[in-house]
Amino acid sequence: MKTIAFLGPRGTNSEEAALAWGGPDAELRAFASFPALTSAVEIGLADVAILPIENSLEGPVGQTLDLLIHETGLKVRGEVVVPINHVMVGLPGTELADVKTVISHSQGLAQCRKFINRFLPEAEQVAWLSTAGSVQELVKRNDPATVAIAPARAQELYGGEIIARNIQDVKGNLTRFVALAVEDAEPTGNDKTMLGFTLPHDVPGVLVAAMQPFAEAQLQLTKMESRPTKGWLGEYVFLVDFEGHRKDPKVARVLEQLSTLTDQVKVFGSFPRFPVEQFRDLFQSHALL
Repeated sequence: MKTIAFLGPRGTNSEEAALAWGGPDAELRAFASFPALTSAVEIGLADVAILPIENSLEGPVGQTLDLLIHETGLKVRGEVVVPINHVMVGLPGTELADVKTVISHSQGLAQCRKFINRFLPEAEQVAWLSTAGSVQELVKRNDPATVAIAPARAQELYGGEIIARNIQDVKGNLTRFVALAVEDAEPTGNDKTMLGFTLPHDVPGVLVAAMQPFAEAQLQLTKMESRPTKGWLGEYVFLVDFEGHRKDPKVARVLEQLSTLTDQVKVFGSFPRFPVEQFRDLFQSHALL
């Protein structure tokens, strides 16, 4: 039986992702912060840590990316995608007109920005360590002028009353979580690889050159972004997800080529690709304005 660390308390979307990844027989253990999750695996308190890495509304989760880049040698062993549905929880009898404070995880606040701006434009927004924790705090405060944003399961666990449901900005709200472990996964034939690299400075066209081996090998990129190196202003780590496993001969050749074109390369891991297509019906088309 594997022990899976997740961002607690119970009732968070992270717990749902841990259950989805580990199955009903997994032992779940809650921790209070992202760094605690990786440390739990590093020192043997858990076998796997589940962390959010990308949301379909708010984009990358910078704290998880920075942990992978700078603070841990753990590998990405898997991924799981979870639909996110937010509810607003208050004390019984709370009216929106009386609300002065909204508490939730920063991602919960950001993903429900339109609802807050339309119905609670004057309310103070307070970021909490987790969505479920914000419901615990709401009940603890016993203040009818405070509401929390969280999954419906948090209200079932900790109390309060649901004031409004499905308050996220768009219906198709998905979060991708990664499973971090000491080792990544063996090839399955339907895999992805995540890596990061830095580039030499003041070399025109160097990013195009670094991408060329992927194109020549016909490796499908699934995501590309950048994060500051936390060093000099304007220096970045480029992050790439692509289809294929690091042990595939074609991928291994690309990684070898990439090492000669970049200053540093860090492979975060190879793992089975999650079938995110199953959620396609949740989304409506959105035009770029």
